[in-house]
Amino acid sequence: MKKWNVASVRAAKGVQKLGCCTAYDACFARLADEAGVPIILVGDSMGMTMLGYETTLPVKLEETLSATAAVARAAKEAMVVADLPFGSYQCGDNLAVANAVKCIQAGADAVKLEGGARVCGLIKRLTEAGIPVLAHVGMTPQSVNEYGGFKRQGKTRAAAEQVLADAKAVEQAGAFAVTLECIPSELAAEVTAALKIVTIGIGAGPVCDAQWLVMHDMLGLNEKVPSFVKQYAHLAGEVRSAFAAYVREVRDGIFPNN
Repeated sequence: MKKWNVASVRAAKGVQKLGCCTAYDACFARLADEAGVPIILVGDSMGMTMLGYETTLPVKLEETLSATAAVARAAKEAMVVADLPFGSYQCGDNLAVANAVKCIQAGADAVKLEGGARVCGLIKRLTEAGIPVLAHVGMTPQSVNEYGGFKRQGKTRAAAEQVLADAKAVEQAGAFAVTLECIPSELAAEVTAALKIVTIGIGAGPVCDAQWLVMHDMLGLNEKVPSFVKQYAHLAGEVRSAFAAYVREVRDGIFPNN
């Protein structure tokens, strides 16, 4: 298979559902790529999964660039999308474009940013500059302080209409796909039917054109996960047992044995 790109992702809508995930280093990116994952997101979720933060907000652009470069070096067929971290695109379009360029130069094939109508001007500028954009509406984690926590969005009719309007706006602005996070499945179905671009759900039900899962959640490296997550492995226990066995064998003089 050739490397996934904007054209092949667009062509998948209505033809093939895509199982996509995050990765933050070359080791796991290589494994995901070899398994056939079509889109790898270098998510700002690294703040919570890799860096020990309570939210995604403290993640720095330099951390994103380092992780993006590592993932891009390992992913041969997957499209690599860099998540623009908080503060890297909110302080003016010129700075935002410059930071998106840095992500592309680090190896990303596209960038992702959060927001609906309010970021459409930036999406248009980025796409006109040749930088593909994956949009993100619904529950946007970088707005956690505004929401007062990670809360499901689009629950009222007015809120649902705003999510739909935002999704249509980012499509019109030039986004090639849009993440729908933590919205009711009925709303996700409505948005997916209304758009020509691919919808990628996370906590948005089964009707989306594609799905995201955070790597640490799906592999069971995080033992407490959101209710919508399916764990395809339970590695935390195995890793913990391996560390304990190593410590025990060194302590007891079993390893090394020559």
